[in-house]
Amino acid sequence: MNVILRILRYLKFAPRKGLMLSKHGNLNIDGYTYVDWAGSVTYRKSTSGYFTFMEGNLMTWRRKKHKVVALFSVEAEFRGMTKGICKLLWLHRLLTNLGYRPTFVMNLFCDNKAAIAIAQNPLQHDPTKQHPVQHIEVDRHFNKQKLEAKVIQFSFVKSEYQLADILTKEISSKAFHNSLDRLGISDIYGLT
Repeated sequence: MNVILRILRYLKFAPRKGLMLSKHGNLNIDGYTYVDWAGSVTYRKSTSGYFTFMEGNLMTWRRKKHKVVALFSVEAEFRGMTKGICKLLWLHRLLTNLGYRPTFVMNLFCDNKAAIAIAQNPLQHDPTKQHPVQHIEVDRHFNKQKLEAKVIQFSFVKSEYQLADILTKEISSKAFHNSLDRLGISDIYGLT
């Protein structure tokens, strides 16, 4: 109920806000993913969120509470990264079916250096060997396959520039409004 009230409060004070799409001349596809590991105080489940962009324009976003409790933060991060990759691949396929052929490697921005290192070299950095979890193994192989095929690359982003934070945890009012600007959400009636 608190989340619903927060959303309604935001909508009440932002009736003129909207998403303006603009042409930038390239077909770059990028994504931001973040996971709030064990963020649910009651059930200790993680929450993941992601944004995808095409030509710098916000295209899709999602926030989702995980169904199972992750024992390790890297387990939750891999789950979030895999969901982000799937959404980027879906957007790539959609553009291809519409007759556009994106030629750039897609970027998935993450603020967890350990998860990026494990994705890029799973044999050397695997902290889950002592406690193997089947779905993280599947995620690791899927992520590795997309990296090796040069379909995707993981890029580190500092936490203060992580856009997906806005979907998964409480942030300051200043950070919230900065995120809205970076997402392209603005006063749609004030544009000429």
